[in-house]
Amino acid sequence: MNLLFFKLALIVYAIATVGFFVYLYTLKPEASKGAFYTLLLGFFFHTLSIATRWWEAGHPPLTNLFEATSFLSWGLVLSYILIDRKFRQARVLGAFVTPVATLLMLYSSFCPKEILPLPPVLRSLWLPIHAAISLISYGFFILAAASGVMYLIQERQIKRKRLGGWFKRLPSLEVLDRINELSLKIGFPLLTVGIITGAVWAEKAWGSYWSWDPKETWSLIMWFIYAALLHERLAVGWRGRKAAWLSIAGFVAWIISFFVVNLYIPGAHTYVEWHG
Repeated sequence: MNLLFFKLALIVYAIATVGFFVYLYTLKPEASKGAFYTLLLGFFFHTLSIATRWWEAGHPPLTNLFEATSFLSWGLVLSYILIDRKFRQARVLGAFVTPVATLLMLYSSFCPKEILPLPPVLRSLWLPIHAAISLISYGFFILAAASGVMYLIQERQIKRKRLGGWFKRLPSLEVLDRINELSLKIGFPLLTVGIITGAVWAEKAWGSYWSWDPKETWSLIMWFIYAALLHERLAVGWRGRKAAWLSIAGFVAWIISFFVVNLYIPGAHTYVEWHG
């Protein structure tokens, strides 16, 4: 049953992506509403997929690449829905976010989906807390990067005095910068809690809070990037272009951490090692 809801969510997310592209092109309010409510429907199916897999597996579905990537997509959509409630004028952000969520689901669909018995090291309450919080923080960091990319595009249009096309379709620089800042203010504390709970889990599983596992190392690199960005924003007053570029740098570090490290560098977080 969980795979049926998963497939429905993937299909509906793809439809929502098309809807947001239509809105980006036409700027018609009805296209905006249609795309957003379609996304909500996909999110509903996605939530059912996660809930039913949890029930079928008997544990939180966060223990292999299929489950983690699916949950990441879910967390990204959730973060966008929450940001949209505060910045309705930036709904076009969905045209940048929804394709990423759809691609994550598509990638997840090619991963092994079997529900296997958990290794003893994964039978801990700290694992789902650590994994869920960390994955949701990634969703907000993707939003920060997306708003950063949009900021750079909009800034370029203004500097070149191209006040049609993209300029009309994207939110103001101020709104994009505020979205970037809010996404960081939510994502960074979540990442911090995720790292702390991961350390607690590691101590209970392996007897050490920190072992410089490749995933731990890259998570720490991410933490320092976002800590520096947030510090410069709050203490120094960084705005705009610098913040946008550093958000994108953090996103690159996240890609390395989530995909390259998890898949190809041996360690406690290597998914193929857990279930391969």
